Amino acid sequence: MNRAGFFLAVFLVLLAARFCHLDILWAEETLPMAAASQMEAGKTLYRDAWFDKPPLLADVYLLWGARTGWPLRLAGALYGLLVCGLLFVFARNLWSEREAYWAAGLAAFFLIFDFHAVVTPLAADLLMVAPHIAAVYLAFRGKALWSGAVAGVAFLVHTKGLFVLAACFIWSWQSWPLLLLGFAATNGIAAGWMASQGSLVAHIDQVWKWGWLYAGSTFLENPVRTGIERTAGWLGFHSALVIAAAWFWIRRESTLAWRFAAWAIISFAAVTLGWRFFPRYFFQLLPVLTLAAARGMVLLGAKRVIALAALLLPLIRFGPRYVTLARGDRRWADVAMDQDSRAAALLMRSASRPGDTLFVWGFRPEMFVYTGLPAGTRFLDCQPLTGVPADRHLTQSQPVDREFTAARRQEVAQSRPTFVVDGLSLLNPALAMDGYVELRPWLANYAPIGRTRTFVIYRLLAGPAGGTLPEKR
Repeated sequence: MNRAGFFLAVFLVLLAARFCHLDILWAEETLPMAAASQMEAGKTLYRDAWFDKPPLLADVYLLWGARTGWPLRLAGALYGLLVCGLLFVFARNLWSEREAYWAAGLAAFFLIFDFHAVVTPLAADLLMVAPHIAAVYLAFRGKALWSGAVAGVAFLVHTKGLFVLAACFIWSWQSWPLLLLGFAATNGIAAGWMASQGSLVAHIDQVWKWGWLYAGSTFLENPVRTGIERTAGWLGFHSALVIAAAWFWIRRESTLAWRFAAWAIISFAAVTLGWRFFPRYFFQLLPVLTLAAARGMVLLGAKRVIALAALLLPLIRFGPRYVTLARGDRRWADVAMDQDSRAAALLMRSASRPGDTLFVWGFRPEMFVYTGLPAGTRFLDCQPLTGVPADRHLTQSQPVDREFTAARRQEVAQSRPTFVVDGLSLLNPALAMDGYVELRPWLANYAPIGRTRTFVIYRLLAGPAGGTLPEKR
C-alpha cells in the first residue's frame, strides 16, 4: 500500500469509529462546546462566559460552528489523522519510513481502541497531543524559535503545555533563549488579544486561580495507590507500546535513548499533576511512547509478534462497543446522563421562544448545546458557585473555594434567565440550589415545568413571587 492509500485507510477507520458517536456528547467536550456556542452568540470568553480552560480549547470548536453530529465527529477524525501524520513525519526523520508507518498505525489504533469517553471527544488532553508532537519535532530539527511558539500553542490549549516546553528543552537546550522567546511570543499575542477584549483579568481568575484550587486538591482517598493502579492499568492496555518501547530502550541507540527517557519522565510528571490519574491524562505519554515503540517494532524483527499480540487486549475490551453503537444500541450506563440531557432539552425546546435564556445548575453544559439557548448569566455550570469541582460534585460537597462563591451566587440572584435547569440537586441533595441562602428568594420566582430522571426544569413566572424581581416586559 502506498502512502496515500495508507492514510486514506487510517482516516476512514477513524471516521467510522467516531461516526458511531454521532448522537452522543461526552462530558469532556460539553464545556468547550458550550463556551464556543456562547461565543457564536456574540459573547466574549471569560468576560461574558465563565470558562476555566485556556482559550484555544473553546476556539477550536468555532471552526465548525460549535455544531454537534457529523461536523463534530468529522473534525475528530481529521484531528486523529493530523496526529498520525505528525508522528509519521517525526519517525521518518528520526529513522526511516518503516518506523513512520508503525508510528502512525499504532497511534491510529490507540485513538480508537481505548475508553470511548477519552479517545472520542476533542477535549484538552487530546487536543494538546498534536502541538506536543509538533513542538518536540521542531526542537529536534533545531528550529527552537518555532518549537517554543508551538509549545505556546499547546499551553493555550492546556496548562500542561508547560511540560511540552520542558520536553522541547531536551532536544534544543543550547537554544533555550529562542525556545522561551517563541513561547512568550505566542502567549504574549494571546494575552494582548484578551486584554483588548477586557477578558485578561477574568482569564487569570478563571483559568489560573480556580485551576490552582482544582489542581491543589484531590478527591481520592489514597492518590498514590490509585495512581499506581491506574498507571498499571493504562500500561497494561497499552502493553504493545510498552513492550516495543522497552526494546528500543534496551538497545540504547545513540543519544536517542536517554532523550526519549527524559521526555517520558517529564510527560509522566504531567500525568501525576493534581493526583487524579484520569485516563485522559495519559495522552501526555502517547507521543513519546508511540515513537519509541515504532522504533522498537522494527528492532524486534520477527519477535514483534509478541507486541502485536498485546493489541488484542484493547481490541477485545473496547471493540465490541463500536458494534453495538453502530447498531443504534444506547443501553449503556456511560451515556445515560447524555441521553437524559437530550430528553430534557427536547422538553425545553417545545416550551421556549426566541429571546429566551438559560441557566444550568450542575455540570451539564451540554444543555446549552442541545437547546441552542444563550446563557442568562456568565456561568455555564455551577462549579464557581458552589466551589465544588465537577470531578466530585455528584458524591461530595466539600468546596475548594469559599472566598468568592457567595458573591457569585449573589450575581446570579440578580439575573433573570428564562429557564433554570437543575441537573444536580436530584443527584446530590447536599448541593441543591435551595440550600444556598442567596438563591432562595431568586428561585421562588421560578416554577417547575418538567422533570426527567436527573433534571428539574424551571421557568420564570409571569409575575414576581415576593416582589424580588420586576415583571418581564
